Amino acid sequence: MSQLQNDCFIRALLRQPVDRTPVWMMRQAGRYLPEYRQVREQAGSFMNLCTAPELACEVTLQPLRRYRLDAAILFSDILTVPDAMGLGLHFIEGEGPKFERPVRNAEDIHRLPIPDPETDLRYVPDTVRLIQSHLRGSVPLIGFSGSPWTLATYMIEGGSSREFRKAKGLMYDQPELMHALLGKLADAVAVYLNAQIAAGVNAVMVFDTWGGVLTTEQYQAFSLDYAKRILAQLTRSRDGQTIPAILFTKGGGLWLESMADSGYDALGLDWTINIGAARKRVGHRVALQGNMDPVALYASPESIRAQVKAILEAFGQGSGHVFNLGHGVHPDIKPEHVGAMIDAVHEYSPALHLA
Repeated sequence: MSQLQNDCFIRALLRQPVDRTPVWMMRQAGRYLPEYRQVREQAGSFMNLCTAPELACEVTLQPLRRYRLDAAILFSDILTVPDAMGLGLHFIEGEGPKFERPVRNAEDIHRLPIPDPETDLRYVPDTVRLIQSHLRGSVPLIGFSGSPWTLATYMIEGGSSREFRKAKGLMYDQPELMHALLGKLADAVAVYLNAQIAAGVNAVMVFDTWGGVLTTEQYQAFSLDYAKRILAQLTRSRDGQTIPAILFTKGGGLWLESMADSGYDALGLDWTINIGAARKRVGHRVALQGNMDPVALYASPESIRAQVKAILEAFGQGSGHVFNLGHGVHPDIKPEHVGAMIDAVHEYSPALHLA
């Protein structure tokens, strides 16, 4: 593991002193960039783009050429693990992901294998190694996976959902079956993230996109407990350097205290909670990542700068903040508006880190 030239992101996750607030964006490699759209067209399909290491590497690096970002994030998809379990993942334009063989009963769950990342998902560690050969320690690389609960919702529903009728129906009617699926997914995700760590990522993030649709009791039992099960199995250091872990639950503001006790180094926040209030609730237990409303990037650059300043000042003095959006950047955002946000973080944040 080479020494990082810019370790601001890693230091902030570990709540160590920094001279400014680091910044990156969820979905920072994506359709809002014309250069991404060119490579996506070349690939022919989204899955072709994800599974070709040279192309996935290229789109991972594209936003770093445009912006002063403090981290790269592996270009991939949260559904790679269930795809490698043999469910037949494909994407339909305008509808999102679909599985040909959804998981609906005990036999389906029993049949699911734990994928071997170096064979079934070889393109992912290969992409990590290729990205790192290009980054050469310039900034950290983030690896990631979907959370067990989030992956389970797609696998049971057969795709995206608004009500999660089938997934919640299984949870209510046959909780032991849901736990069996979540346990298998947690172990598969841990193996997958450890393969990313071995290949060279500098931090990992678990995306619990649909944890916020659960009740408080369900969130603890069916989401957070399995996020902890992943963490317990992770390789947390490599070559003497810590590999921080971030947990992001969209809609999880109600449960920050429980999340802060989970063992993760940092929590991602969506835009529905004041980051200063969140900091008071979690104290010094974790760093916080977030949490500008992605829709704010449709506003004028002046408004974007004001939003950035307000979030930075709400968090306040000291380390432990990674600036980010509260979810992914939308595909029709103007690239110069993203630039205005990033430049504002660079301009306003140093004053909050003076000794």
